[in-house]
Formats: sequence, structure tokens, C-alpha cells
Amino acid sequence: MTNSLFPPREVASERTVIISEREGSENEPLFRLGEAITHAAFRVHPYHHEILGDKADLRTMTREDLYQHYKTYYVPNNAVMAVAGDFDTQSMLARIRELFEPIPAGATPPRLARHEPQQTGELTLNVEGPGETTYLQVAYRFPAASHPDFYALSVLDSLLAGPSSLNMFGGGISNRTSRLYRALVEKEFAVGVSGGASATIDPYLYTFTLTVHPKRKPQEALAALDAEIARVREARVAKAEITRAIKQARAIFAYGSESITNQGFWMGYSEMFANYNWFLTYLDQLAAVTLADVQRVAREYFRPQSRVVGTYIPTGNGEVKNG
Repeated sequence: MTNSLFPPREVASERTVIISEREGSENEPLFRLGEAITHAAFRVHPYHHEILGDKADLRTMTREDLYQHYKTYYVPNNAVMAVAGDFDTQSMLARIRELFEPIPAGATPPRLARHEPQQTGELTLNVEGPGETTYLQVAYRFPAASHPDFYALSVLDSLLAGPSSLNMFGGGISNRTSRLYRALVEKEFAVGVSGGASATIDPYLYTFTLTVHPKRKPQEALAALDAEIARVREARVAKAEITRAIKQARAIFAYGSESITNQGFWMGYSEMFANYNWFLTYLDQLAAVTLADVQRVAREYFRPQSRVVGTYIPTGNGEVKNG
């Protein structure tokens, strides 16, 4: 927190590495499509920007810009320390105090309060680029992880697309039993389908990603997706399906959280958007979700008026366009 120097030569070297990483990502259709959707969804909130950054900023930020950011935000007053593993608590606390207590707490960093205005209608966009595969992404507004509806929406995610892995480290499970797999993949509207939920500090997005079947148009795949969401909103869901969705959502979180790395992650991260009790009670909160809860959040959040629909249109050559 105190000893980094940011030598100009290292800054220049790292700038080259990050720009190269950015350019590599730009060759991926889903990166380009996802970035375009995020830009459209967030015009005000800082979520508008990719963590990787824009090339314009990467090329122009100075060593002084980086160092000032480091001195402002990398201070004890803006940090949470989490320690997980096999250790003696008193010895560990003594060592932490020895290393960190001498560091000045620092001032409270400034906070950006740029809340995204409510979306009032469906947004659609196309991204053209090289390749032979058409992709469709449909992003709905999704609440922060601290919101009470997050649990019911997590079960809805499990029901429709298979449970998202919220853990920082570790993969997911097969979604072949999910509604969208049966309705889109087995019926050849899509080659693959997935859903993506994230535990975020501020409201973000829930995104369905469809690899459109070569024999289908994107509009056909979207219509099939909408029909399946409508079935949930209209109460055509058996209680047994909800029970299975809860079981799968709990399982993927529980199994991932068995690792020491993920336990440490959740100890620290949950303090950022709520508190550690969020992590401790997450499985119980999922178990308490009812069929009525799932149908309510499906009606409230999965509405065309509050979504962004993006299509990646392959051109079969090296040219890339946004539109």
C-alpha cells in the first residue's frame, strides 16, 4: 500500500501489455457484442466502461495519473482484509497488526454517485464482424446483490438457463435440464444458450447469450426466448421445477464456496456490497424462495421495455463494424 513506485519504464511496458490484451479481446465476437450492450445500457453509470479500459485512455494516461490513483484509493481506509485458511487466529492478527497498523489510514476516497436513469424502452443494436457464427445477447436490468429480489432472480436464472456461478473461482454445471436448453437448443433455434448473473454493488445486467443455429434467423431465436420467459410469467411452472432450480442454484454456490480461495473472496467482497452475513445466509435465502416469488420477479424484471438486445452479425471477413 505504500512502497510501489511506478517507474516510467515499467508503466510503458505494462501499457503495451494491456493494449495488446485489449486488442486480443476485440477479436472475440462476444467481447465486442457485450461491450456494445454495456455501452448502450449504461450511459451515465461508470459500468459503461470495461474494466480493461478503452484504448484511448490506455494510450494517454500518464505515470502521474496512475500514481495519483494509487495514492488515493490504495489506502487502509478503503480496504477490507480477508484471511482464510489453516492458521492460528491470534498469531495471524498479531502479524497483520505488525504489518499494517503503521500505515496511515488515509483519507476517505471520493465516491462517484452517478445513478443510471430508468430505461423507458427496448434498445436494439447490431455489431458486424468477422466469422461465420451469429450471436444474440439479451440483457435485462438486474438489481444489486444486496437487493431482496436477488435471491428469487437467482432461482429464476437457474430455472431458465441453469445456475450462474457467482464464485470468482470455479466453473459451472451443465444446463441441459434448463427450460431454455430444451426450448432453444433441442428445438434447433440455438446451438447453445447460457444466462449470466453477477453479484454487483450497484444494479447491473442479467444477460442471456444465444449462439444462433445456422438454419435460424436471430429474430426466430429471440421469439423462442420470449415465449419461454412468457411461460414463466404466466404461471406455467410446476413446483417441482422450482424445487430443482433451487437445489441446483444452492449446489453450485455451495460446492464453489468449499474452496479456501472462494471463502476468502466472499468474506471480503460481501463486505463491499452488504456484509459477511450475506455470504453466510445466501443458501438459506435461496431455499426460502417460492414459486410466487419467481413469477413476480419474472414479471417485474424480464420485460422488453427494460432490456437491450444485441446481435452479432458475421461478415465472413476481417472487417468489424458497430451499428
